[in-house]
Amino acid sequence: MQNYTIESGVSLEAAFCRGKVVYISPFSDHTLALLLVGFLYMMMVKKKCKLYADNASEMVKLCVKAFCANDDTSAQAFVSQAKSLSIKGSKLLNAIKSKKESMKWETIPINFLKPYCMKTAEKLQETEMPIQGMLIALQNIHPFPPQILDQDLKDHLDNLQENISQTFDQLKSCMPFDLATFPESNHENLMLSPHTFPQTHKDLPSFFFLFCSNLLQRKMKNNSLENPPSPTDQPSKKSQKEGLFEWISAFVMHRRFTLALKCSLSVGFAVLFGLIYSKQNGIWSGLPVAISFAASREAVFRVSNLKAQGTVLGTVYGVLGCFVLEKYVKVRFLILLPWFIFCSLLRRSRMYGPAGGVSAVIGAVLILGREHFGSPTEFAIIRIVEAFIGLSCSIVVELMFRPTRASTLAKIQLSKSLQVLNECICTVSHGCQKECLGGDLKKLKANVNVLRKFIEEAEMEPNFWFLPFNGGCYNKLLKTLSNMVSLLVFLNHANASLQQENLSLDKVEAEVELFKEMMQPSLKCFESIVLVKSLNKLEKELQKNNACDTSSDLELGKLSIRQNKLHTHGPNGEDEIDNIIDSYLKTSYELVFGEGCEEVKGHEVVLSSSAFAFCMRGLVREAREIEKGLMELLQWENPSSHVNLYEISSKIDALYNI
Repeated sequence: MQNYTIESGVSLEAAFCRGKVVYISPFSDHTLALLLVGFLYMMMVKKKCKLYADNASEMVKLCVKAFCANDDTSAQAFVSQAKSLSIKGSKLLNAIKSKKESMKWETIPINFLKPYCMKTAEKLQETEMPIQGMLIALQNIHPFPPQILDQDLKDHLDNLQENISQTFDQLKSCMPFDLATFPESNHENLMLSPHTFPQTHKDLPSFFFLFCSNLLQRKMKNNSLENPPSPTDQPSKKSQKEGLFEWISAFVMHRRFTLALKCSLSVGFAVLFGLIYSKQNGIWSGLPVAISFAASREAVFRVSNLKAQGTVLGTVYGVLGCFVLEKYVKVRFLILLPWFIFCSLLRRSRMYGPAGGVSAVIGAVLILGREHFGSPTEFAIIRIVEAFIGLSCSIVVELMFRPTRASTLAKIQLSKSLQVLNECICTVSHGCQKECLGGDLKKLKANVNVLRKFIEEAEMEPNFWFLPFNGGCYNKLLKTLSNMVSLLVFLNHANASLQQENLSLDKVEAEVELFKEMMQPSLKCFESIVLVKSLNKLEKELQKNNACDTSSDLELGKLSIRQNKLHTHGPNGEDEIDNIIDSYLKTSYELVFGEGCEEVKGHEVVLSSSAFAFCMRGLVREAREIEKGLMELLQWENPSSHVNLYEISSKIDALYNI
C-alpha cells in the first residue's frame, strides 16, 4: 500500500476508497478547511453567548416586573413569559456547552481566541442559577404585590435591573480580550426597612427573591477568575508509582479506549461481512457505521433505524435523480442542491436527527456522484443491503459492550441519586463548612445528569418483550430531583453567607435537626424501594425465607413499619414543617436583631436566614413529590397490588436482616 499526500483540489474520500494511506499537507485545502471549521465553532459560541445575554437580560426584566406587579393576573403573565425564556436559555446553554467541547482540539491561530469564548460562557452559566431562583420565588408568592414591597425597594430593583442590562450590553460590545471578565458596574446595596424580617413561612418567597437578586448582583460584580493551580501545587504524575496491573486496568477502562475499540470492532466486522457478501462492494458496509459515531452512550436501535431510513431515502432520491437526468450526467450536481436543503432540515428535526440527515445526504451523493460504474439501480440495492449488514454489526457490538438496558440503568441510577441526596441532607448544618456540602452537591449534580441521559435513552429504546418504560413518571422524578439540587445550591450559598458573620448559629441548629429527621427516614425508604422489581416476588421471597408472614405480622404488630414523618401534623392540624420553619424564623429574628449587627450586614443576614428557611421548606415539599412519583411508578409496575411505600420498605428490611 502506497502513501500519498493530498494536495489542493484532490478528493480525500476518493483516496480513502482506493485504499491509500492519506497524509494531509500542511498547506492543503483540507488544512485550511480544518482551521475554518475551528473558527466557525468559535463564532457560533460567540453568537450563542450574545443570544443568551439578551435572553438573560430580558428574564431579569420580566422577573422584576412580576415582583412589582399590582395584581396576580399581571404577575402571572410576566412569570409565564419568563418561563418560556427560561426554556430558551437552557437550550442556548446546552448549545454553548456542546460547542465548547468541539473547541478543545483547536490550535493556533484559533487557540488565542478561546479564552474569550470559554471564559465568557462560564460567566454566563454562573448567572443562570440566581435567575432561576428568582423565578422559583415568583412561583411561590401569593398574593401580589408582596407585603415587603415599598417604593424604596421598587427603586432598588429598577436600578438593579438597569445595571444588569447595561452589564450584559457591555459584555456583547466588548473586544475579545476584554470579554474574559464582566465589566464593572456601580451597584447599590439593598437596604430594607428597619427590623424587616419574615414573620411566618408565608413571607419567605419574597425574601428569597431578594436573596437571589443579591446573589445575581454579586455574580455580576465578580470579575476575578480563579487562578488555575500552579504546576507545583499539583501532584507530579511521575511521583505516583502505580503498578503495571493498575495502569493497564485504568487504560482499558478509559472511555476513549473503549470508544476506539468499539468503533474498530464495529467497522471491522461490518467490512468483513460486507466483503463476504460482495467482494467488489463490501467496503460500503462500514460507511453507515462510521458516520455519526457518538462518543457517549446512545440508543443504538433508534440510531441504527435512523441511519437505515436515511440511507434508503438518499439512495432512492439518487436513483430518481439519475433517471431524470440520465442524458445530462455533467449537471447531476444541480439536483443535489434541493436535497442538501431538505437534509439540513432533517438533521435539525427530532424525527431523524444528525444520524438520519447525514445518512440521507451520503446516500444520494454516492449514487449521483458515480459515473461508468454500472446501473444505479443495482448499486442502490447493493448499498442498502451493505448498510443493513453494517448496522446489524454495530448493534451486536454495542450490545456486547453495553448489554444492560437503559431502563434498568435508569432505575439503578434513580436509587443512587436518592442515596446521594440523603447524604446531602445529612450534611446540612450551620456548623458544616461550605466545601463539605459543596462536594456532595457536585456528586449529586453528576448523578442527576447521568439519570437524565439514561431516561432519554430509555424513552427511545424498543420495549421488545420487556415492560414498557414509564417515561412520564421518570421525568417527573427527574424534574423533582433537579429542583432539589437547585434548592440545595441556594441553601449552600445562604449557609456560607451566614457563617461569615459572627453569630451564634447553634441556637437555630435544633430546628435544622428536626428538618433532617423529617427527610432522612423517607429518603432512605425511597432508596431501597426503587430497586424492587415485583411486589409479588418480594412476598414470595419473604415466605420462602420465613422472614415474616406479612398478613398476620402486620395485624399483630410484629412487622415494624417505618414512620412517615414527611406528612406529620401539629396539634391543630397544621403542617409540621411550617411549625419548624416558623420556630426557626423566630429564633433567627432574636439572633439577628439581638446581637447588634451592622445595618448592611444585618440585611444580608436577614436574606440569608430567609433563604435557608425557604430552601428547607421547599426540600420537604419536593420530597413529598418524590413520594407521589414513586407510588405512581410502583402502582403502574404492580397494578394488582396495594402500594404502601413504608410497608414495602419494612418488608425489604425484614428480608435482608434475617
